[in-house]
Amino acid sequence: MAVAGIIAAAVGVILLIIVAYIVVGGSISAAETVTSAQKDVTLRNEIRLGTAVLITDPVHSSANISSNITNAGTEIISDFTHMDVLVFDSVSNEYHICTYNPGETGSPGSWYIANRYQDFIHPFELDPGEKYRILVTTRGSSPEWFQITTGNGIYASAFV
Repeated sequence: MAVAGIIAAAVGVILLIIVAYIVVGGSISAAETVTSAQKDVTLRNEIRLGTAVLITDPVHSSANISSNITNAGTEIISDFTHMDVLVFDSVSNEYHICTYNPGETGSPGSWYIANRYQDFIHPFELDPGEKYRILVTTRGSSPEWFQITTGNGIYASAFV
């Protein structure tokens, strides 16, 4: 009978060690996940702080807006597919969203890069200090104001 108590105690200690191992392993895994998420958020915020866009020389003719956009920040802007242009039309009194169209077709509700000027260092990437000429084809007939927004939420606006 004394042997049964010793075996039960040994099994209890082994189970206690296994449970402690699982709990500690789970805690370490959770801590690593939280740390990784915090690093990702910090990196995104750093990129956001380094992003700035400047609009110059906006001109409109009927439903088209032509303008220069300049990278006034320290980060490269290259994700044009996630950049939108918001346009306010004074006749319909509505806002329209124009999405990036790399095909340069000028279809209504889209915008594209009409002139990359002398972009030869990183082609199709708006480096700090560089400017592109964009053409926005709106859905309205009389655009009055527009705003360009980058993929990470930085924006610039201008009246035309």
